[in-house]
Amino acid sequence: MLARANRVTRPVDFRTAVRRGRRVGTNGAVLHVLPSATADARRFGFIVSKSVGNAVTRNLVRRRLRAVSRELVSVVPAGTDVVMRALPGSATLPWSTLQSEITESVGRAVS
Repeated sequence: MLARANRVTRPVDFRTAVRRGRRVGTNGAVLHVLPSATADARRFGFIVSKSVGNAVTRNLVRRRLRAVSRELVSVVPAGTDVVMRALPGSATLPWSTLQSEITESVGRAVS
């Protein structure tokens, strides 16, 4: 589980990251990366809609995205919000593929 300080929780923060953040796409997710002027922590948020699958599938995808985020906390610069929107094909991707795609995409977006 990500620490509370490392999670995007307010709807306005999700909206801001999606609308103004730098967008990077992968086969399993679309990442919105936004340097935040107010926050000091690295924060991650997840959007997993019903198009991904049923509740069990959505929770599996959300757990996978959280696991990748835990590894990225030390890589992402402080004061950055990363919102990950899962795509319908993300449930069928192997763990290693999903992990490498997201790690590479975050690296591209923050540089």
